[in-house]
Amino acid sequence: MLDLILTNKKGLVGDVKLKGSLGCSDHEMVEFRILRAARRALSKLTTLDFRRADFGLFRDLLARIPWDKALEGRGAQDSWLILKAHLLQAQE
Repeated sequence: MLDLILTNKKGLVGDVKLKGSLGCSDHEMVEFRILRAARRALSKLTTLDFRRADFGLFRDLLARIPWDKALEGRGAQDSWLILKAHLLQAQE
């Protein structure tokens, strides 16, 4: 008799039991439990709390930047990178 359960992680399957014949076949039913960790993986993604944000200050900080000079002669990609840098700086 051959019982084979394939997994990609050690300890993922447990409580393996043979449960008898499947009708007129010489095959038997195999019952098992898939074990999973109750602990969730920690995310390194930072989430901003916008409820505590001071949008007035944020707007004032961005209004101080001379955008005409900062973006003059720049393409879309360079302009986006400059805007992004100023947004991240004001966010701190």
